[in-house]
Amino acid sequence: MMKLVDPYGRTIDYLRISITDRCNLDCLYCAPLGGRKRRSHAEILSYEEILRITNAAVHSGISKIRITGGEPLQRKGMVRLCRMLADIDGIESLAMTSNGILLKEFAAPLFEAGVRRVNISLDTLKPERFRNITGKDLLSQVFEGIEAAEKVGMNPIKINTVVMRGINDDEIEDLAGLTLEKPYHVRFIELMPTQGYTKEKHRALFVPISEMIHRINMIENLQLIDKDPSFGPATLYSFPGAPGKVGFIAPLSRHFCETCNRLRLTADGKLRACLFSEKEIDIKGFLRKGASMQALSDLIKHAARSKPQQHHLNDIAPKIPSNRTMRAIGG
Repeated sequence: MMKLVDPYGRTIDYLRISITDRCNLDCLYCAPLGGRKRRSHAEILSYEEILRITNAAVHSGISKIRITGGEPLQRKGMVRLCRMLADIDGIESLAMTSNGILLKEFAAPLFEAGVRRVNISLDTLKPERFRNITGKDLLSQVFEGIEAAEKVGMNPIKINTVVMRGINDDEIEDLAGLTLEKPYHVRFIELMPTQGYTKEKHRALFVPISEMIHRINMIENLQLIDKDPSFGPATLYSFPGAPGKVGFIAPLSRHFCETCNRLRLTADGKLRACLFSEKEIDIKGFLRKGASMQALSDLIKHAARSKPQQHHLNDIAPKIPSNRTMRAIGG
């Protein structure tokens, strides 16, 4: 299989595919400005177009696919898409990121279609706080979705928690404690300065990974041990005898750019080599003009070659286009 390598020697083998910019939640950090500027149906890639681009990506060296959104389970027919993606020769891993609201209904069909791993966004264990963070009183549905995914055999189930000072940082210990009874990977993520946050507001909400680790290590008789290698940006640990893992993702205080292995495809057909770069390649435009498989593959290789060495969130304001909230990019 062909290897896709960027100018800094990183092997690019992972493509995140956003299949919709729509979501049934309004999380504080995903769309902090409120409101939704949704793309029209004609602007969004069709499933056939996604399949064609994915085939070109696999031909170029991509072997891992993650379906994202918005909330991917909101798009009709997405199980059929997953089945077709899983059938592409060369795809070694097919995963999905979801908020879990609809997962109870879709866990079994997704597993049958070839999705083996799921990441679920969960920033609190408290119903009222969940409503304040997401705009909806749907925490019980998330728990039901997690249980359904576990029941059908998805593994590992990763729970992603964005920690925000004064909002949910008092639940770090409780969330980490989920791993004592369940084989979940609970991953704590530093808040990123996305669109809508001033430097001052972000600074007030920001909790560094070092503080999170210190807080968890203060739990009596529970010291994090056994640092494990991890596919992806998380550094994983586990409690003694626990079936689960505790992970930390530090895009700011300990950025992982030197190991970044991914490209992103937005729902409206733009290739992004870095989450926090304004540079995009309009692969949809070329596709709809009849681009050949080789031409699409060349565009994907060009995207890899244009990948920056690292983001610059620590020294300049993030350059995110005004019409690109986190859910519009695919996270």
